[in-house]
Amino acid sequence: MSVLGTLTRRLGHHAWFGATMRLLVPADRAVGRLTRGRVVALGLIPSLVITTTGRRSGQPRSNPLLYVPDGDAYVVIGSNWGQQHQPGWAMNLLADPNAEVDVKGRRIAVRAEVATGAERDRLWRLLVTEWPAYRTYVDRAGGREIRIFRLVPTGGPVGDAPA
Repeated sequence: MSVLGTLTRRLGHHAWFGATMRLLVPADRAVGRLTRGRVVALGLIPSLVITTTGRRSGQPRSNPLLYVPDGDAYVVIGSNWGQQHQPGWAMNLLADPNAEVDVKGRRIAVRAEVATGAERDRLWRLLVTEWPAYRTYVDRAGGREIRIFRLVPTGGPVGDAPA
């Protein structure tokens, strides 16, 4: 792990860091789009761009997220930087679990599964190993259930993404 990546993980616990990063999400989306998913979160942490279907608008909605691999699946968490409300993308997945992810320049169709019980506990351990600040976000979220999703590929690459 790079020195900058280590520093980022340490700063992740601070409330100001989450607030600042929320402001940078639009820029991160743009960089992800321009690089076709090859660069997300400045390459500091394993990240993907998820595209869900808006539950109200029916329009595609894209968000950069940290992920951890789990076999051929991708694990993401609806922490919303510890805010007390659910992130929109997580609500969209609850309404329609079919989505796409851009991972390292590959666009992949996925189906989201909400993790529960022992599976959730196992995935939680993977997530906090990658981003220890998730523990802080649980406290900051004020008792809100922070959902963990396992994004399972449903086929090969989508569209014109490189194979």
